[in-house]
Amino acid sequence: MQCCGEYDGRCAGHRAGEVAKSRVLIDNQRAARMKSFLLKLFTWWNGQTFGTQFWTWMYGEAVGEDEFGNRYYRTKGGKTDVTLGFERRWVVYNGYAEASSIPPSWHGWMHHTVDTPPTQESYKPRPWQKPHRANMTGTPAASRPPGSTLAQNRRPKATGDYKAWNPER
Repeated sequence: MQCCGEYDGRCAGHRAGEVAKSRVLIDNQRAARMKSFLLKLFTWWNGQTFGTQFWTWMYGEAVGEDEFGNRYYRTKGGKTDVTLGFERRWVVYNGYAEASSIPPSWHGWMHHTVDTPPTQESYKPRPWQKPHRANMTGTPAASRPPGSTLAQNRRPKATGDYKAWNPER
């Protein structure tokens, strides 16, 4: 197709290009929705599954959300679960499910150490509480102590308190 050189809405070449771009955009959106559906169907570590979503809808009551986007729930009305003997509480993680991403303010409530969630009180973090750091175990960013074979530096030389075993002695 020949292009007019300027886009005024009437050029067939420009219109065809816009249609192709919109089709690609729609296909990408469909693929993203399909991926989200399959992740929700088959994995539990990427947020809530359909079972958790249904359980939360039927029996859950939203309590609050933390600074990481994790959402916290409890049984409706704070009822005691007869099988547990206390109120059931759970979290729906924002993204990858990692228990260490629950901040200290919510940790106490989740583990029934405190009865009042941080949203219903004026919670102030203690000076000794550190901000969250993701668990990097198993990744290239994992902690490597100086003696580790995976550390970047070579192992320090023995200080003389070690004698290698010799089979001839």
